[in-house]
Amino acid sequence: MDQLRRRLGVPDAVVVGLGSMLGAGVFVVFAPAAAAAGGAGLLLALALAGFIAWCNATSSARLAARYPESGGTYVYGRERLHPFAGFLAGWGFVVGKTASCAAMALTIGAYLWPGHARLVAVAAVVAVTAVNLRGIGKTAAATRALVGLVLVVLALVAVTGAPHVAVDRLDDLAGTGARAVLTAAGLLFFAFAGYARIATLGEEVRDPERTIPRAVPLALGVVLAIYLALAVVALGVLGEERLAASAAPLADVVTAAGLPGLAWVVRAGATVAVTGVLLSLLAGVGRTTLAMARRRDLPGALAAVHPRYQVPHRAELAVAAVVIVVVALADVRGAIGFSSCTVLVYYAIANASALTLGREPARKLPVQLLAAAGLVGCVVLAVNLPWASVLTGFGVLALGAAGYAIRHTVASRR
Repeated sequence: MDQLRRRLGVPDAVVVGLGSMLGAGVFVVFAPAAAAAGGAGLLLALALAGFIAWCNATSSARLAARYPESGGTYVYGRERLHPFAGFLAGWGFVVGKTASCAAMALTIGAYLWPGHARLVAVAAVVAVTAVNLRGIGKTAAATRALVGLVLVVLALVAVTGAPHVAVDRLDDLAGTGARAVLTAAGLLFFAFAGYARIATLGEEVRDPERTIPRAVPLALGVVLAIYLALAVVALGVLGEERLAASAAPLADVVTAAGLPGLAWVVRAGATVAVTGVLLSLLAGVGRTTLAMARRRDLPGALAAVHPRYQVPHRAELAVAAVVIVVVALADVRGAIGFSSCTVLVYYAIANASALTLGREPARKLPVQLLAAAGLVGCVVLAVNLPWASVLTGFGVLALGAAGYAIRHTVASRR
């Protein structure tokens, strides 16, 4: 029977969301975002990205509770809009998150063994895939351990750096343009996109109508608070120029605070954090690939579920193989921009799908207004990313759309 087993409760689902988000923003994205928007612009961009992510989280939670199966927005777009909308969302998620997996693997290599980063990245992909193939219970347990260690390291950075924050570095908005803030927000969105992993694991969550709407905003709220605190510390200690140029901002924070001996702890924490992100990313991409294969939008052979471990083993192996190929060619910052572009399209479709659900009188928040704001925000951030990311992202989406059209044209003629 090709169905996945429901094993995850609210705590496990929150941990999977935390493991998907913590690491990407703190250890990878702050520097390019600061380079795009400046110091105070970084804080504005982080708040904007967090708000749009909150809108998306609300829409995703509503939809996931209605359609508790693997696939996320791929399923929602098909059910609420049109099969093509679902395909475009699924295609954008798979290609964008494959790029994210490559970026995370390369980051692990850069921290552990800079001279052989690609080799270490390949080894990381193989090791993480082996864990995921043992079952989602193993994925959640491993992620819980990783998240605990990362939170300790981030708390260490915050406590060490807080006394050295210079307040005057946080309030200078002169010369910060609107497009610069939007570009930085689009890059920072990469750091928030992990909460959707809870929705893509919807077929493995117990009592999804209750669990998913609670787990998604809870995970996002915790991460947003952590990001804001660490952004203030990093900017206040390093300043705009040093933060923008830094390859390891949080390690530089503890060094600038007069404790260079702790830098290795932060680097180890970065490796642990990014490993947690990679663990959940590969699991989420594998589940979306499974959902698309079930509906023949990807090869049907990828729809198999392992009889013992209850995981989409062929889909996960195929995704891992593609990630290894991308690792051989990828640039980390370029991969982040490309991933942000395609994933923003994914969430735009999620918000459009949520708009079709209608208003829910029992809710206090104007959920339809949040869905509309999320839809507009995703489109605006996507088109304001660096031009190379926009052209590449929309180009790959167009290739997928062309393949979809050709396949359906041929099928209709037959």
